[in-house]
Amino acid sequence: MVLGKVIGSVVATQKDPCLVGKKLMLVRAIDLDDNFLEPFVIAVDLIGVGIGEKVLVVNGSSARMTDETRDRSIDSVIVAKVDSIQTEVLNI
Repeated sequence: MVLGKVIGSVVATQKDPCLVGKKLMLVRAIDLDDNFLEPFVIAVDLIGVGIGEKVLVVNGSSARMTDETRDRSIDSVIVAKVDSIQTEVLNI
């Protein structure tokens, strides 16, 4: 999974039938300090997020494991909206 921030949406009026009715969002990976990382992905939104929200994205074969994406040509899926992150700083 990748931690990311939704930075936009994608509208495609002509697309593969497997994408009809699916909301496409532009997501950029972020680090724990909310700094943008490379790369960005276009992900199918399964949960109804908006621009500016932190999300978890799965890519590749994992993206085709949900009921809505099984056996479809989808490579990235938003599977969770992140409410909070807790970390522990270790001094080594």
